[in-house]
Amino acid sequence: MGGNLSGVFGVVSLLAALGAALFAVVRLRARRGIATATQRATYEVLHTAGLAAEPLRAGLSGTNAAKAVRHLRALVGAAGLALTDRETLLALDGRGGHHDAQLVAAARRAVATGRSTVLGEAELSCDRVDCPVRGAVVAPLTGADGREVGALVAVADGQPAPGLVQATLETAHWAGNQLALAELDSSRERLARAEVRALRAQISPHFIYNALTAIGSFVRTDPDRARELILEFAEFTRYSFRAHGEFTTLAEELRSIDRYLTIERARFGDRLQVRLQIAPEVLPVTLPFLCLQPLVENAVRHGLSRKPGTGMVSIEARDAGTECHITVEDDGVGMDPTTLTAGIAELAGAAAGGPGDAALAGVGDEPGQHVGLSNVDERLRSVFGDGFGLVVETGLGSGTRVSMRVPKFHPGVRAGS
Repeated sequence: MGGNLSGVFGVVSLLAALGAALFAVVRLRARRGIATATQRATYEVLHTAGLAAEPLRAGLSGTNAAKAVRHLRALVGAAGLALTDRETLLALDGRGGHHDAQLVAAARRAVATGRSTVLGEAELSCDRVDCPVRGAVVAPLTGADGREVGALVAVADGQPAPGLVQATLETAHWAGNQLALAELDSSRERLARAEVRALRAQISPHFIYNALTAIGSFVRTDPDRARELILEFAEFTRYSFRAHGEFTTLAEELRSIDRYLTIERARFGDRLQVRLQIAPEVLPVTLPFLCLQPLVENAVRHGLSRKPGTGMVSIEARDAGTECHITVEDDGVGMDPTTLTAGIAELAGAAAGGPGDAALAGVGDEPGQHVGLSNVDERLRSVFGDGFGLVVETGLGSGTRVSMRVPKFHPGVRAGS
């Protein structure tokens, strides 16, 4: 009886397992049925294009081409696919390796003329009797300035069919757009570096002279104070003129500002008062390098230096959910809002036409008065978007308040990057 029960239980277990497997297959088929064949094909194409776009957006190099070429071949559906720059073969996936010299020669012609071409068996002849390659489609890759930067070559086993020709041309156009975006990204980075250099140039003439003058005044009367100020000045200049990193943290920027204010207090004495109100949780927030220090310098230079008696500079950074809100305020002489607006507009026009004397010297009541504000505003907008520019509140005799919003976390923005 026990043996019979065991057999029955065994059969029941087997049937249960088969039923579970059948149910799993039915469920899987039902899930697959959620997407149509067209939707699945669309997903595959977009997914593959995304995999190819990432290395292409880093620029046309051997390493990036090697990462992208396999995915580009899948998009085209070719037996082999090659990427070249203007002169050399960068990467090849699939068939056609022993035809590299012929493919590069055809790519050079396409780059020189800016025209696509279809190669036949005559242009791709070889000594290998087992070689299946009979044709290729060569399409130039156009960069950001309309200049051909390379070529995409699709290799075919037979005479290239119209579908392969069209797929190659469209993929080359798309790949060229990705390379153009890479060039624009690179240009934007170069512009950001140039803007930082402009800020450094602005810091250099007036501050260094004043700082050394202040330090010199203590050399005989208070040597220890002079030594301390020299060390602060050295650390300030080391940070301001550092060679690496377009971004920094709020903590690092505030540390540099503290050194700057230490030197300025030596010059102004008790006339310069400083109030800090910083939320500890926003100290690690990343922001563009030298975007806060120019605002503090403007407050001291243009707000308080011409004010009789004592002046106050207030720096506040507070937590605002997903953002950090920073303000720099002074109770100095202020400025006419219309003059400020006109000055910034003039600087923007000068920058668009080239870095002339007006762009570097500034306009308004005093040379360089608006350079820092305009520069910082443009850099914040270029990094975080147009909604993150500076907000300036000022009036004659009413002081100046400059506010900025910085996202706590932003894709692609890292301190020291």
